[in-house]
Amino acid sequence: MSDEDRAAVVHHLRDDERFLLLAHVAPDGDALGSLVAMEGVLTALGKDVLVYVAADDFPLPHEYAFLELRGLVHEVPADLAERTVVFLDCGNIDRNPVAALREKTPCMLNVDHHHDNTRFATINHVVPEASCTAEIVWDLMHALEVEATPEVAGALYIGLVTDTGRFMYENTGTRAHVMAAELIEAGVDVQGTYRRLYEEMPYGKLALLGLALERVERHDEGSLTLTLLTREDYALAGAEESYSEGVVDHLRSVRGTKVAALARELPAAEGHVEGVRRVKVSLRSTDGSVDVSAIAREQGGGGHRQAAGFTTALAHDELVAFLRGAICAQLAPA
Repeated sequence: MSDEDRAAVVHHLRDDERFLLLAHVAPDGDALGSLVAMEGVLTALGKDVLVYVAADDFPLPHEYAFLELRGLVHEVPADLAERTVVFLDCGNIDRNPVAALREKTPCMLNVDHHHDNTRFATINHVVPEASCTAEIVWDLMHALEVEATPEVAGALYIGLVTDTGRFMYENTGTRAHVMAAELIEAGVDVQGTYRRLYEEMPYGKLALLGLALERVERHDEGSLTLTLLTREDYALAGAEESYSEGVVDHLRSVRGTKVAALARELPAAEGHVEGVRRVKVSLRSTDGSVDVSAIAREQGGGGHRQAAGFTTALAHDELVAFLRGAICAQLAPA
């Protein structure tokens, strides 16, 4: 991060009048929380704000369904060239859900905390040391001298809690706790937020978790703990696509695990070609000894050192062999 980039972003947020906000495909808690909060901040400044989330990303995961996305659009606005486009929590341009936005518009702001961000925008305000993108939005809110409403504070808190793993991941520093304290003072319902995010589970999600746990594999003395969810599993459990959220964290908690992996088979509409199965792989690192974002990048994906993912057509045995080799290469480079 440079002070110049931060100042340039603040300048545009303060002085420009029309905005389009968007995040990465399949937005998570940090992406959605940052979108809601940034919309609230800019609206407080009297700006014209649209929030783009692809129609394919709905319904949102049940734990985020209560978030209100004001100014929501599913199509690129006709006046795109007249709007400042703000990417939130989007590590590279290919994670942008809108093909039309992969061509540079007059002003694109990239606000993110991924350490492998490709700096694709006009101005790139990338802060790898931040616990989450919501923390950067919180900082910009202060620079713009906007007071957090309870709604904005709640959205920022969701981004913070989810991307720090409930304040347990290595990206949790003192600043994250200072931010949490301030947001609570601004009106966050801590207990209510926790229940929405981590309790009130649909039964189909519990049934899907049960199927995932039945299929757990451990390799290399437990360094890799992995499971697979098939299309048949979703049908059997009566589960929606988003119900696999959180499964990989159960694997991550197993003693001895260095990397936890969930491979879930994608619906035919999401890239199957002539019967070729494609799976989305979610990776979690436990103690920081393995950078899972580096593993994901080898397959065209990305993410954080401790949480990353990619999509592949590798057969299951090929996927396991790839993951074992990549983990081994990091744990014993010689």
